[in-house]
Amino acid sequence: MAAVTRSELMLLLSERIPGISAKTADEAVRLILEEMTRAVSSGRRIEIRGFGSFALNYRPARKGRNPRSGESVEVPAKYAVHFKAGKEMREVVDRQAKAGVPIGSPEGTEAEDED
Repeated sequence: MAAVTRSELMLLLSERIPGISAKTADEAVRLILEEMTRAVSSGRRIEIRGFGSFALNYRPARKGRNPRSGESVEVPAKYAVHFKAGKEMREVVDRQAKAGVPIGSPEGTEAEDED
């Protein structure tokens, strides 16, 4: 299953929005991702209705185990970014699964147009 890259998002924007250049689309994608990163890293939650939400989850320090040696190690506390899919995204994925469309297949990657 191939990943969608930033440059692919930029190309999609420039193809789908009349009059927007690839350079402008690239700047728009860069700014959106930059602002999302800034918001989440400062502890703010991002909610994009229908798509999903991003938030920080605190993971306290804990005792872990080295899988090779079995030795006990201290895993430090950290923050992790958590994504929760929105209702519409979950419904689209579920509908495709029920229709027998394999996840990751080309016919399962097209977003449904609901303009």
